[in-house]
Amino acid sequence: MPRENLESPNLDVVLAAALQLAEGVTLEPMKLLETAERLNGAQRITDVAALYQRWLQHCHSSVNYIIQFNLGATLTQLGQIPAAERAYRAAIAQNPEFAQAWFNLGTLLERQQKPQEALAIWQSMLDDNLVDAAQSRELYLMTCNNLGRLLEETRQLKQSEAILRTSLEADPVQPKVIQHWVHLRQKQCVWPVYEPPAGLTRGDLLKASSPLALLAASDDPGLQLAAAVHFVKERVNVRVPALASAQGYGHQKLRIGFLSSDFCLHAVSLLTVELFELIDRERFEVYGFCWSREDGSALRERVRQAMDHFVRIDAMDDAAAAQCIRNHEIDILIDLHGLTSGARPDIPAYRPAVVQMTYLGFPGSTGLPGIDYVIADRYLIPDSEKAYYSETPLYLAQIYQCSDRQRPVAALPTRAECGLPQDRFVFCSFNNNYKFNEAVFDCWMRILQRAPESVLWLLADNPWAQENLCARARANGVDPARLLFAPRVAPAQYLARYSAADLFLDAYPFNAGTTANDALWMGLPVLTRSGRTFASRMAGSLLTALDLPELITTTLTEYEERAVELATQADLLPGLRKRLHQGREHSALFDTPRFVRDFEDAISSVAPGRAQP
Repeated sequence: MPRENLESPNLDVVLAAALQLAEGVTLEPMKLLETAERLNGAQRITDVAALYQRWLQHCHSSVNYIIQFNLGATLTQLGQIPAAERAYRAAIAQNPEFAQAWFNLGTLLERQQKPQEALAIWQSMLDDNLVDAAQSRELYLMTCNNLGRLLEETRQLKQSEAILRTSLEADPVQPKVIQHWVHLRQKQCVWPVYEPPAGLTRGDLLKASSPLALLAASDDPGLQLAAAVHFVKERVNVRVPALASAQGYGHQKLRIGFLSSDFCLHAVSLLTVELFELIDRERFEVYGFCWSREDGSALRERVRQAMDHFVRIDAMDDAAAAQCIRNHEIDILIDLHGLTSGARPDIPAYRPAVVQMTYLGFPGSTGLPGIDYVIADRYLIPDSEKAYYSETPLYLAQIYQCSDRQRPVAALPTRAECGLPQDRFVFCSFNNNYKFNEAVFDCWMRILQRAPESVLWLLADNPWAQENLCARARANGVDPARLLFAPRVAPAQYLARYSAADLFLDAYPFNAGTTANDALWMGLPVLTRSGRTFASRMAGSLLTALDLPELITTTLTEYEERAVELATQADLLPGLRKRLHQGREHSALFDTPRFVRDFEDAISSVAPGRAQP
């Protein structure tokens, strides 16, 4: 076939000519790349792969490694991952200094569920100086950031923090990297968290922090709202058409849709499952829109069975998922995620339902313009703080948090089985360690000093946090042996464990949520401090519903004094425990049927076509 056919406007003719020339070892590399580019422009990806493969079978050139690399990229587009890996390895064999091929090989290994191999590849690129901040800045940053991300995902937190710091030192203007770096420090209890690397200020770190990180870092509701609004501006596509009809659908039963990736063994489902089960099917039809992992848990199956319709949307992009919700004519969509990890805030941005709410998942304002209401109670969001919410509070009559009365509890352990001293007062705090901060922890150390016959029982979240907490205790003059760490266990064992403690010490400004509910359900008093933010008022809301206001404090000094009193005055706790036991039977907090009726009444009051409250 004549060489002129490579210039033909007919791509089929061009391809046939190129294949013939490649087989005849007469297709020059530049013509190969030009032809591949034309085929790529026409989205003929399979033909591009075939052309590269034909050329590599017959032609040999000093640029073969580039063709192997291009073949790897093309096969990746086609989803032929093992073949793409072979192509990248062939490129590297011909040119071991080809950094981009090493980087792409790492990404393919991660896609094949080989994270340690991917980490080793990216680390070797840095160790062997295949990339550096001066000569290959962009690829250097990509390598550092991918390495940091995957180290975090594989729970290698200290290494992740270190490599992300390296990335920030090379280029401080990386808000997403700052966001992860800050939260990694929170998780490890590296204090002060907001100690900026060179080239950054504390303000830069605060500005780039995730809304979730700021729940634990600040008790300023204005700053938290600003962080949420900033997140939405940077990450959420709000310029999309509204899908739902403003007039509603006139269904005989209101259609409620719950939106979540936490319909599995997760704190949100642990609280909400009985709500789903008890919603009145004479008045409501219940949908679950789910992109949760299939964890095989009994809780996931219970949630699935509690829904009238359980719709998986994990294979859909956000636009398709929103359209799916719209096609089901949902009257009220309740997003159980807010701005937490795994959220898909672009879905409610399309307004697929007439009325949209946020509930439970994110304890603060979401800043999402597509969300109309935040489900709350009047303790949680008092009138004085409503201005700091982009949503309108939808108040439930008694308590905002639902409870599951059927949560399984294992046999109650002895203190010895928990590794606890038999004759000491046991404070505990099973919050995730990222909720801790130096002010509260130092307060806990003062409490231990003033109650010398006491110990503090904490969650063994990660070894770096444990090491840092022990060091902080030592710096405060407290023997680190008085800090005891409990490993993570299954929910039934975790609940039973509470029976071995004397008093739960809550974190501030990010209170315990599900954790406080669990402790109270198991009869363990919770001492909290309430501030101005949603996150700092969660435990106080629960204690208000239990009529235990003496366990709510509003200053760190008051919190410390109350903890010392309860630990050193033996006559105080028995009465609290008795009232807590009575509250399990009679309080609004654990009267789930009453909660469900309040929930139904509240959402019905703002449903399409109904009178507004």
